[in-house]
Parts: sequence; structure tokens; C-alpha cells
Amino acid sequence: MAQIIQAIRGMHDVLPGQTPLWQYAEQIIREVLEAYGYNEIRLPIVEKTELFKRSIGEVTDIVEKEMYTFADRNGDSLTLRPEGTAGCLRACLEHGLLHNQVHRLWYYGPMYRHERPQKGRYRQFFQLGVETYGMSGPDSDAELILINERLWKRLGIQDKVRLQLNSLGTIAERVQYRDRLVEYFQKHTDQLDEDSLRRLTTNPLRILDTKNPAMKQVVANAPELMDYLGEDSRTHFNALTATLDNLGIGYEINSRLVRGLDYYSKTVFEWVTDELGSQGTVCAGGRYDSLIEQLGGKANHAVGFAMGMERILALMETIDNLPLARPVDVYMIRVGDLAEQEGMRFAEVIRNEMPGLKLQVGMDGGSFKSQFKKAYKTGADYAIILGDDEVSRGEVGVKFLRTGTAQEPAQQTMSQQEAIRFLREQLQLNQYRTPAIRQDATASLKI
Repeated sequence: MAQIIQAIRGMHDVLPGQTPLWQYAEQIIREVLEAYGYNEIRLPIVEKTELFKRSIGEVTDIVEKEMYTFADRNGDSLTLRPEGTAGCLRACLEHGLLHNQVHRLWYYGPMYRHERPQKGRYRQFFQLGVETYGMSGPDSDAELILINERLWKRLGIQDKVRLQLNSLGTIAERVQYRDRLVEYFQKHTDQLDEDSLRRLTTNPLRILDTKNPAMKQVVANAPELMDYLGEDSRTHFNALTATLDNLGIGYEINSRLVRGLDYYSKTVFEWVTDELGSQGTVCAGGRYDSLIEQLGGKANHAVGFAMGMERILALMETIDNLPLARPVDVYMIRVGDLAEQEGMRFAEVIRNEMPGLKLQVGMDGGSFKSQFKKAYKTGADYAIILGDDEVSRGEVGVKFLRTGTAQEPAQQTMSQQEAIRFLREQLQLNQYRTPAIRQDATASLKI
């Protein structure tokens, strides 16, 4: 027997028992973004490698170690996208969307990084990205944070995350700070780990983001970036915090918060949690005005954020009674030759009359008892029952699969049109209901 081929390590399947949670979160994301006037853009998964080298920087972990890069048949170097900002900006520049225009955009889909898989970090991971172009003020930064806040409330995880803020200033301010930082760490090289020693000559600000507890004190004593900010950067940051204060959004100022990519300037922010172990960041973003020129466009303004869906879903999994949509609302049971024919016809009538209803027709026959077991396992609320006798009388049975009460008997017999009216009355009120059968949405993710 041939050996079964398994998925690539760090690239997981989302099984049918897990998709309701994904679909629920994705629907809420779409609703929230539309409420703020953001438009979806759909981007290629594969881009020219040069795009990421120019945007992310050649001397970064992503470009040096993590990208899935290959030569196509024409000899061009192509890369599976490791993040979405560069591709989104490339599309806007290519199609002339940034000339004297303001855009609020979002995208969603898989990203790829070849790193050590662990819970909350995978080689294929799904990411929501939100980008805005053409707005320079701190109010656009605040709007993105407002979107995050509303998303957390709608997803039910607002008590599980907290907001951290910092300002990286302008590139010129950061260069001055970088020099002081290098000077400081060079005096303490005996306290730096191997990774930090490498970053000292490539990206010293990332040393501040180290997770090595042995370096906690040396990092705590490092110079503060805030001390090197100019008046414009300070004004921008103070206006942002004043807006958040006015909106009642809590935050922490984290002077050690930096971003892994060099193109960020001024505002940076992260939403973090204590419930996912070492993978504590669930959403990160900031302003990156300089990247547009870096990719060949005219000077402009940009700010955005990205969040990993697997980490969001892991937080949602800790919530009781999530209002997930059932995969099936109604299950049709057919026993008998006439019933099998009439059932298929009547199922189409129901679907025409009730768009959006999730109706599954039982196949491969079997007794009433065996079909009832199948119906219950689908999680459906109701079963429509058709035997040859019901067909001859123009009737159907309708059985409530979960419980029966005095007001709603376990099973009723009615005409086909009465059955449609009954189901419409019973099911149209709650599109989302707690499922009778719920499987863990992240348990099967292979590490």
C-alpha cells in the first residue's frame, strides 16, 4: 500500500468542524471594515522577490532566512508573499491609485514564512491587512486603533488584549538615536546574546525587542527613543494619545516597542495578550510614509496594521457559547422510492423559498432510525421527514431534533407549504446560534 502523503510541516488544514469559527470571524471582520468605509483589494500570492528586498530590507531575518523564494521557468526570482503591505502598495502604484487620492483598503489571505513552527506561528498563516494612503494626521492612526477596538468587542476578546504605543520618529531622528544605541550596546557586548550581537551591526533597534530574559536589565538601561524625537514627531504622538484618551481607549506607552521592518516611522502600535504564551502579539501596525518613495512612488502618507487569524481564533476558542452558525439548519430524511424522488424536488422548493437556509438531504437510504442519527450529528435543529405515505397525502413530518416542549411538540405533520412557513418562522430570527456540536478550531493545527 502506498504511503499516505501528509501536509508540509507548519502548513495546516482547516477541517469542516473548524471552519464555522473562521467564517464567523471573517464575517465580523468584513462588517466592521465596511462600517468604516474600507474597500477590499485582492492581491497575488506570488510577487517578484525584488519587491520584498526593497521594502522589507535585505538585511532582515525575513529576507535572509524566512522567504520561500524560487526561480520560475523564465529565470525570474519569485517569492511567496511573507507579508501584505509591500504587495498592496505595489498594486496601488502600478494602477495609479495614489495620485491625489485617499484610499482605505483591506486584504485577507495566506502569507508564507519558513520559520520554526510553534503554536500561534506557522509557515502558512492567514493574515488580515488594513492599509490607508494619503492621510498624514494622527486621526488616521487613531481610526485604525478604533477599528481594532471594535473588532475585539465584536469577536468577544476585548478583555484578552491590551494596546501598546510608541513613536519611532522620522528616519533622521531614528538614525541619530541608532548611533547612540549602538554606542551604548558596544559598551555592554558581554551581556548580548548571539542574535543581538548580529543585530548590533544590522538592525540595532531590534535588540530592544529581545525576548531573552538575561538581557532584560541591559535593555532597560538603554537610551530612550522618545528623547531623540523632534517637535513634529512629538506633536503627532501627543495628538494621537489625546484622541485615544478622548475616546476612552486604554493604552500603555512602551518605549521599547519597535517594528521588525525598517520602513516604519512615527506611530507604531501592538495589541498584545498574556494568554498565548510567547506568541503574545495578536495585531501590529504603524505609519510607514517613507515606503512609498522606497518603491518608486512620489512622497505620500501611509499607515496600516496586520493581524494573524490563527492567534485571534486561539483567543476566541477560550470564550464560552460563541454564537457560531450551524453548518446545517434542516436535514431531510427520505425513506421509500417515491419519497426519494419527491424529497429532491421539495428540497429545491424550500431552497427557492428560503434563500440562505442550510438544508442537507440525506443520501444512501437506510431506516428512519439510522437517518435520524445522521440528522442529529449534523447539528441541525429540524428534520423534514418524508416516507411514501407522506408523499401520497402531500404532507411532511417536521421534527425538532434538540428538544420538544408543550408549545413545540417533538414532531408535527403538516402540508409542504405549512412546513415552509413553519421553518421560516422558527429559523429566520437567529442566523447565529450556539452549535450543538463544537470542535476545537485550533487543535489539529500541526506544529
